[in-house]
Amino acid sequence: MEFSAKMTNDANALVEAKILLDDIEKKIDSIAKEAAKTMEVQGFRKGKVPTHIVKQRHGDKLKQDAEAEIVRGMLGDAYKELDIAAERLIGEPFFKKFDRNDDSIELEMAIGLRPELELEGYEETVPSYRNPAVKETEIDKRIEEMAERQASFKKIDEDRGVEDGDMTVIDFEGFLDGEPFEGGKAESFNLKIGSGQFIPGFEEQLIGMKMGEEKTIKVTFPEEYQAPNLAGKETEFKVKLNEIQEKEPVKIDDEMAKKLLPGEEEDVTVEKLRENVKKQLRNEKLGKKYQDELKPKMVEALVAKYEFDLPEQIVEQEMDMQLNNKARSMKPEELQELQGNEEKIKQMREELRDEATESVKATFIVDALAKKEEVDVSDQEVTQAIYYEAMMQGQNPQEVLEQYEKNGYLSAVKMAMIEDKLFTKLLKLND
Repeated sequence: MEFSAKMTNDANALVEAKILLDDIEKKIDSIAKEAAKTMEVQGFRKGKVPTHIVKQRHGDKLKQDAEAEIVRGMLGDAYKELDIAAERLIGEPFFKKFDRNDDSIELEMAIGLRPELELEGYEETVPSYRNPAVKETEIDKRIEEMAERQASFKKIDEDRGVEDGDMTVIDFEGFLDGEPFEGGKAESFNLKIGSGQFIPGFEEQLIGMKMGEEKTIKVTFPEEYQAPNLAGKETEFKVKLNEIQEKEPVKIDDEMAKKLLPGEEEDVTVEKLRENVKKQLRNEKLGKKYQDELKPKMVEALVAKYEFDLPEQIVEQEMDMQLNNKARSMKPEELQELQGNEEKIKQMREELRDEATESVKATFIVDALAKKEEVDVSDQEVTQAIYYEAMMQGQNPQEVLEQYEKNGYLSAVKMAMIEDKLFTKLLKLND
């Protein structure tokens, strides 16, 4: 077998080989002899099956195993020759060429290597920033909103119609093409006007109704509604207004402050509430500033500061992922236009190369910096983050976690969390 291995740059190696068919046959014989020791074939004692019988019965499989074993051995030799440590390997080696000839197989295999980065002077890439200011009027508004959520509602005695902000108690039943539909009926249902709890147009049509009044409301369900039989359809709701409740005035005092700061010590005051809300608003503004400005600026600076080779295979995989993401956001007619147009797809993919390259480069830099700064995220922290996000979205946390595992997203989530933890530390956001 002719064989050569060379580093094409610091992150990529190329193995070239010419495997003679005679070498493959010898390997097939060797594998067949080993298999014959344990194979059971009627008419032969165990361990006494002739090699030619094994080859006759399992010829194709033996050939595949022989070629795979030769390639594995060849890669092992390449790692030794190039002094490549196992921990530097990234991704699986892949064939750039695999040509079967009459007397041999000619192949080329690409090996991707994890870049070895020093990253000296990375502190210079940390952008300076000022803590965002919080106005007194912003604190007032937030406390008012918090207090409003604590407000109670009281049934009105006056003879007036429903107004925006009222709580209504209604009976309703929905009809599609004159027939009631599943899930469209309720009695004594509490609906706050202006909450946006119902489909657009429903709450607005209750305004002006008086207690005891009945009304038929026409609304069209959104095109993206989760029930396919209702999505985009015009429906009618027969509604009866049983009760109107109006919000009772709220007073922002120390008693209210205690309600708005549950779990705090006894001496909760309005002043302490204001300090707490001010800190909350500052953190929200700082979080937005981090996502919109500081994080992108730091990633851009790191990518621009350091130059190093990247494993080609990882860049290609990133290009494929970005292309798939782009396809998912395309309209059906755009996707149909692309079907069968290999040249256009290839062009679109190539247009993503620079962005994919920067993304991969940033990932390696963050990974190296996280090790340098001793920043890590446990699997338990990843699970907790996914659970929290799922609950905030009203989804089943366990089902969401299983979907992440099934689609192989957990490593990406972990990397994103490490990145945020690292940048938060470098930017001293928690100081």
